Amino acid sequence: MTLTLPTVHPKLRLLIHGLGLSSLGSALFLQTTVFTSILQNGYFRGIEQNHLILNSEIALTGVAIAYFGYMFLRFIFNASR
Repeated sequence: MTLTLPTVHPKLRLLIHGLGLSSLGSALFLQTTVFTSILQNGYFRGIEQNHLILNSEIALTGVAIAYFGYMFLRFIFNASR
Protein backbone atom coordinates (compact mmCIF):
# COMPACT_ATOMS: atom_id res chain seq x y z
CA MET A 1 0.00 0.00 0.00
CA THR A 2 1.45 3.34 -1.04
CA LEU A 3 0.44 6.53 0.69
CA THR A 4 0.70 9.81 -1.18
CA LEU A 5 -0.11 13.34 -0.23
CA PRO A 6 -2.62 15.22 -2.36
CA THR A 7 -1.15 17.72 -4.78
CA VAL A 8 -1.28 21.34 -3.73
CA HIS A 9 -1.90 24.18 -6.16
CA PRO A 10 1.33 26.18 -6.72
CA LYS A 11 -0.20 29.45 -5.48
CA LEU A 12 -1.44 27.77 -2.31
CA ARG A 13 1.98 26.18 -1.83
CA LEU A 14 3.57 29.63 -2.16
CA LEU A 15 1.17 30.97 0.48
CA ILE A 16 1.95 28.06 2.81
CA HIS A 17 5.70 28.60 2.46
CA GLY A 18 5.33 32.37 2.87
CA LEU A 19 3.34 32.04 6.09
CA GLY A 20 5.54 29.26 7.41
CA LEU A 21 8.85 30.97 6.74
CA SER A 22 7.63 34.32 8.07
CA SER A 23 6.42 32.65 11.27
CA LEU A 24 9.79 30.96 11.67
CA GLY A 25 11.55 34.29 11.09
CA SER A 26 9.44 36.06 13.68
CA ALA A 27 9.99 33.20 16.14
CA LEU A 28 13.75 33.64 15.67
CA PHE A 29 13.37 37.37 16.30
CA LEU A 30 11.41 36.75 19.51
CA GLN A 31 13.97 34.23 20.74
CA THR A 32 16.76 36.69 19.98
CA THR A 33 15.09 39.36 22.10
CA VAL A 34 14.54 36.88 24.94
CA PHE A 35 18.17 35.71 24.93
CA THR A 36 19.40 39.29 24.69
CA SER A 37 17.36 40.14 27.78
CA ILE A 38 18.74 37.09 29.58
CA LEU A 39 22.32 38.05 28.72
CA GLN A 40 21.81 41.65 29.86
CA ASN A 41 19.77 41.03 33.02
CA GLY A 42 20.50 37.43 33.92
CA TYR A 43 16.83 36.49 33.67
CA PHE A 44 13.78 37.01 31.49
CA ARG A 45 10.38 37.91 32.80
CA GLY A 46 7.75 38.05 30.13
CA ILE A 47 4.30 39.21 31.13
CA GLU A 48 2.10 40.24 28.24
CA GLN A 49 -0.82 42.48 29.14
CA ASN A 50 -2.10 43.05 25.61
CA HIS A 51 -4.38 40.13 24.68
CA LEU A 52 -4.12 40.87 20.96
CA ILE A 53 -0.34 40.45 21.02
CA LEU A 54 -0.57 37.36 23.21
CA ASN A 55 -3.12 35.71 20.90
CA SER A 56 -1.03 36.69 17.87
CA GLU A 57 2.02 35.01 19.37
CA ILE A 58 0.00 31.87 20.10
CA ALA A 59 -1.38 31.85 16.55
CA LEU A 60 2.14 32.37 15.19
CA THR A 61 3.31 29.35 17.16
CA GLY A 62 0.42 27.29 15.77
CA VAL A 63 1.29 28.29 12.21
CA ALA A 64 4.95 27.36 12.79
CA ILE A 65 3.98 23.93 14.18
CA ALA A 66 1.60 23.31 11.28
CA TYR A 67 4.32 24.34 8.81
CA PHE A 68 6.81 21.95 10.43
CA GLY A 69 4.22 19.19 10.12
CA TYR A 70 3.58 20.03 6.48
CA MET A 71 7.29 20.08 5.65
CA PHE A 72 7.89 16.86 7.60
CA LEU A 73 5.20 15.04 5.63
CA ARG A 74 6.50 16.47 2.36
CA PHE A 75 10.06 15.29 3.09
CA ILE A 76 8.95 11.87 4.30
CA PHE A 77 6.70 11.17 1.32
CA ASN A 78 9.22 12.53 -1.19
CA ALA A 79 12.01 10.47 0.33
CA SER A 80 10.01 7.26 -0.05
CA ARG A 81 9.72 7.66 -3.84
